Amino acid sequence: MTDLLQISGLDVDFPTRRGTVHAARGVSLTVQPGEVVGLVGESGAGKSTIGNAIIDLLEAPGRVSAGSILFEGEELRGRSEAEMRRVRGDRIGMIFQDPQTSLNPLMTIGAQLVETIEKTSDLRGSRAEERAIELLEQVGITEAKARLRAYPHQFSGGMRQRVVIALALAGDPDLIIADEPTTALDVSIQAQILDLIKRLCRERDLGVIIVTHDIGVIANIADRVAVMYRGEVVETGDVAQILGAPKHEYTKSLIAAVPRADRKLERFSSVDYIEGGNKPFERIDIQTHWLGASRDNRGTGKAIEVENLDLSFVLQKAVLKRNRKMLQAVDNVSFTVTEGQTFGLVGESGSGKSTVARLIAGLYRPDAGTIRVLGQDVSTRPNSAAAREARRALQMIFQDPYSSLNARMRVMDIVAEPIRFYRLTENEAETRRIVGDLLNHVGLGAQAALRYPHEFSGGQRQRISIARALASRPRILICDEPTSALDVSVQATILNLLKDLQQELGLTMLFISHDLPVVRQMCDQIAVMRHGQLCEVADAETLFKTPRHEYSRHLLELMPSMELLGEA
Repeated sequence: MTDLLQISGLDVDFPTRRGTVHAARGVSLTVQPGEVVGLVGESGAGKSTIGNAIIDLLEAPGRVSAGSILFEGEELRGRSEAEMRRVRGDRIGMIFQDPQTSLNPLMTIGAQLVETIEKTSDLRGSRAEERAIELLEQVGITEAKARLRAYPHQFSGGMRQRVVIALALAGDPDLIIADEPTTALDVSIQAQILDLIKRLCRERDLGVIIVTHDIGVIANIADRVAVMYRGEVVETGDVAQILGAPKHEYTKSLIAAVPRADRKLERFSSVDYIEGGNKPFERIDIQTHWLGASRDNRGTGKAIEVENLDLSFVLQKAVLKRNRKMLQAVDNVSFTVTEGQTFGLVGESGSGKSTVARLIAGLYRPDAGTIRVLGQDVSTRPNSAAAREARRALQMIFQDPYSSLNARMRVMDIVAEPIRFYRLTENEAETRRIVGDLLNHVGLGAQAALRYPHEFSGGQRQRISIARALASRPRILICDEPTSALDVSVQATILNLLKDLQQELGLTMLFISHDLPVVRQMCDQIAVMRHGQLCEVADAETLFKTPRHEYSRHLLELMPSMELLGEA
């Protein structure tokens, strides 16, 4: 069979003032029509670089310095920008990793879909809009016609990712490069998307390169797998051979880092590799450090109390109330989190779990209900001195480490901002010392304070977010999908770090995730949400072994099968 895509001896370089960075070296890869090829590796391994090189979207000053890229027998290297624009979208579709930056925030979802459809097909006007609605329904977005008028910020992270997938399918391409296509998706929508990709593959002889950190996705969808490490392909072969009986030591350790869904372990298995090439940095002694000064004051009472919480969003505005379309994002939600506990919120994208987290953090105001943090009512009297102090004791680690950090600020000022805002130190010299200690403690090193966020990998940025959250000496951390954008090895490191910090500082954590194996390993109690309501609240082991609610059982059945991985 003729190869749809053939990459041979590909080298990608990034010249810098300090020398040339070799992002990819000697990479060879083939994709046949109707085949799904998985590309796995750690953050910074070069896997996304390969996808960008194929469609000539390398960020400056990156360049392909050697090798060949044959697509349908035609060489793509050396083509002009005008020629590549005719290839992108129409013949090769791309699903980018970060839906937040892939969508124009000033255009409605419908306008962006219709624009893409009109540029890559003969459909115009109402026919293009009908196709846009069809694409949204294909990727699992309900009320697709009404959602055409919504803007990206009105969608959850998972829903934005579905829109990006719909955009990639709009041009009816022959090859799709999917860079972490299920990163922000829960297990039910992930299953829909993977089934859709597999069906398109078979029906249209569509070739797919799927770049992912999720070994479960690879096990369920890929025909062949290529494993990348520091810019090189170290192992390639059929999915059953690579995942069931890996030969390379790096592949073995990568697979061992996959969170277990069948039993709970004390710690996540880490890849025997130091993220970003950094040496280990000296961790501070929490018992004697400024950060742990208030640890002894932490008890076993109620950290978070949520009672009868309601919140609605307006989907369609109208003068008359009866003509408005409303979305009940949170519907009569009640639960309690005990101090020192890790409480998990799970559910599909749009179920309301992140909305609940933002309500507790004070980023949204509830329509009804009560929120108490460390015994203080922060919903009905949010501006009282006691409520402000409770807010200081609660910090949030956001889902996206790329957009949650100010790109114009150095890491020093990002981490120091809470310390300065709450006036927690006597002078600037003490603030800088504490920031350096925090950066050492999360494994980045004090020298990271002088750099900007864009100079770090995704996992390293999430460490910066954790350091910033710790800077106000919190008692509660809200972790909203803190590792969803990270590969499995970096995820293990970050989750182990959170476990260590919880033990050292006596932290309470509200942990939001769609990744059920991760939730099982991290949480003491779990609440399952659907359509803004709580379906079930149970101890973690009870939920996984004997779920009571039908929807909980449905979610557990949809977890990607890991049978190919054998026993860890």
